[in-house]
Amino acid sequence: MPERLQKLIAAAGIASRRHAEELITSGKVTINGKVATELGTKADPAKDHIKVNGKLINPLLSGQQKVYVLLNKPRGYLSSVSDPEGRPLVTELLPPSLGRIYPVGRLDFNTEGLLLLTNDGDFTNFVTAARNRVEKVYEAKVKGVPPEAAIERLRRGVVLDDGTRTAPAKIKLLDETSTNSWFEISLHQGRNQQIRRMFDLIGYSVIKLRRVRIGFLVDEKLKNGYWRLLSETEVKRLMKKRNDRPTRPRRKENPGRR
Repeated sequence: MPERLQKLIAAAGIASRRHAEELITSGKVTINGKVATELGTKADPAKDHIKVNGKLINPLLSGQQKVYVLLNKPRGYLSSVSDPEGRPLVTELLPPSLGRIYPVGRLDFNTEGLLLLTNDGDFTNFVTAARNRVEKVYEAKVKGVPPEAAIERLRRGVVLDDGTRTAPAKIKLLDETSTNSWFEISLHQGRNQQIRRMFDLIGYSVIKLRRVRIGFLVDEKLKNGYWRLLSETEVKRLMKKRNDRPTRPRRKENPGRR
């Protein structure tokens, strides 16, 4: 059955769907020897020869086992599969036997905590899409004690330095001293270094940041730098569609009114 090229590339474990779109538009994908640059292009791996950077991906699409990993990322690792600067990668913490898998979203180089990795492009798209409301929860240590009015501003959403506006966020004060404070931040949307940039905007820098929950996933037993496989039940539960809008009870008819 014909599928969109970016979906096939992601399913083969070559790249995330977003990166796959970049590969297509840059002319690095061919179907039966012809360069395909249109994102709407479809191909059938049962009939067509699909190559990415000159390498045939059809064998990767036949009987590939999907892998879902939960990693407790340490500070000082890049959420990527390559880096021209030679910095440590999160994939280096995993055994080669898992095959080629990719981070689901990102954690900053100096941010630690829970990170998902997979070779399933559909899973990646679902978890990272803000509309699916897979909540990510972080704990941040902040230098100083921001006033409540500044925190309320962050809760409502702010315009970052690049002109983008953050979605409303849940922010709860966990603890404070005369010099530092600790907050819990819950997001459905995640931009590059969003939490650090949010607090910088109100004049308080984040000293330490870690992700403690993804959806329902909380694993306090998972040590820093260690990983485990997700169960089939966990994967299905993460990808379950959510409807956060409350349903209104149907109004009962009043026989005395016309």
